[in-house]
Amino acid sequence: MLHVRTFFLAVLVIAISIGDACFAEGQSHSDLAKAAQNPIANLISLPLQNNTNFGIGPDDETQNILNIQPVWPFSINKDWNLITRTILPIVSQPDVLTGGQGRINGLGDTTFTGFFSPKDSPTLTWGVGPVFLIPTATDDALGSDKWGAGASAVLLAMPGHWVVGSLFSNVWSFAGSGDQDVNLFTWQYFINYNMAKGWYLTSAPIITANWEANSDNRWTIPFGGGIGRIFHIGKQPMNGQISAYYNVEKPDSGADWQLRLQLQFLFPK
Repeated sequence: MLHVRTFFLAVLVIAISIGDACFAEGQSHSDLAKAAQNPIANLISLPLQNNTNFGIGPDDETQNILNIQPVWPFSINKDWNLITRTILPIVSQPDVLTGGQGRINGLGDTTFTGFFSPKDSPTLTWGVGPVFLIPTATDDALGSDKWGAGASAVLLAMPGHWVVGSLFSNVWSFAGSGDQDVNLFTWQYFINYNMAKGWYLTSAPIITANWEANSDNRWTIPFGGGIGRIFHIGKQPMNGQISAYYNVEKPDSGADWQLRLQLQFLFPK
């Protein structure tokens, strides 16, 4: 998966060198940055997020997960939106995580979330809704082979140059032929500071707890951050981002640290 990281890095370098001339008229890059950083914004977008996890197992193996994450909002009525978020992971799993089968590449399990969010929420933006786990993995080593469901909630504020908030979810398995039940908690807090010319600083680690594991192997707690920029390719607004996270707590088979590269296609109305 080295070519995937190389592609993302190349595009990000091009974005840095583009300059102000490529910013389209209309919605400002400041507004676009805040919308891109809001997980329940009324904005169609297509994030392509590549996460490379380093230092897995005694041989320091590498796992790569490319998350294709379309976001599609719907207007329910004059007061409410439904924002749908789908995560389709393309996984390259190292030998240590496949039970000695060698590296396996393919599609992992899909996660679908629907947030019901009020249209008029001037101080705090929030959303709640169901989350579903769909067993789409192309190999047993890439997924749980379980159907799951749960609840998710998000709360955020956007004072001045800041976008800060938290997203919580918990998924429980209820059907499927997999040997291991799923009971997974996810918390992603995000802190973004927006600067001039579309640049911003970001920290958005994903904290997880596998309640099915014993207490010594339950939590993954990363810490870190990075930088991003809103830019245009022609008339297409984009969001590019690079960040790194070190796992201060992890399971025995967990990675030491993660490199995250993201390209997000934005489709403002």
